[in-house]
Amino acid sequence: MTEDRITQRTITAVMIVIAALAFVFSFGNVWALALRLGVPAPIAPLIAPMVDLSVVGLLVALRYLSLRGVTPEQMKAATRLMHFSGLLTLALNIAEPVVAGHYGRAAVDAVAPLLLLGWGAVGPQLLRAFHTVASDATAPATAAEPAPVPALAASQARPAVAVTAPVPAAPAVKVPEPLLTEARSIAASHQAEHGETITPTQLKMRLGIGLPMATALHAAL
Repeated sequence: MTEDRITQRTITAVMIVIAALAFVFSFGNVWALALRLGVPAPIAPLIAPMVDLSVVGLLVALRYLSLRGVTPEQMKAATRLMHFSGLLTLALNIAEPVVAGHYGRAAVDAVAPLLLLGWGAVGPQLLRAFHTVASDATAPATAAEPAPVPALAASQARPAVAVTAPVPAAPAVKVPEPLLTEARSIAASHQAEHGETITPTQLKMRLGIGLPMATALHAAL
């Protein structure tokens, strides 16, 4: 991410420097051309800034849109105006030396406008390409995230939970009447002797019967 930002800032800085140099070169040239053509002195120095500021504004706008992935078709009008402004800057820069017959100077004065034209076309494309590369670089990390498991598959993948079937209730033990009478007698004797209620276990031991029967007798007492 740091490398991407450094690259984007470098391209932006180059575009700004080229625009600034074109402004510096064209200011004097256009001023001299305006005076040569009879433009009033107070207005002559204003012509070059109008053109150059248009170029700078378009460069900033194209940079902003390119970094946000706007397609070239959507920026077609701004790109055309950028190219027109660059050509106008070139024409104004070389017109005065050409009229004066200083072709070598005209060639030198054309360097900055031509570079401005080139960076105006290539710069946004580079920034847009860097934006695409950065977006593609983050795509694998997103794709590497595990896909959500469908509810049905997730339920099938979970380990089966053992479900304990309800234990059927034991059938009621039928208590014989003679045994119940004897259990009542033993319970009464135990109560009188120990001062406490007899337990199913004690009934089991006294009567020599199973615990289920002793429990049923105790419940019937």
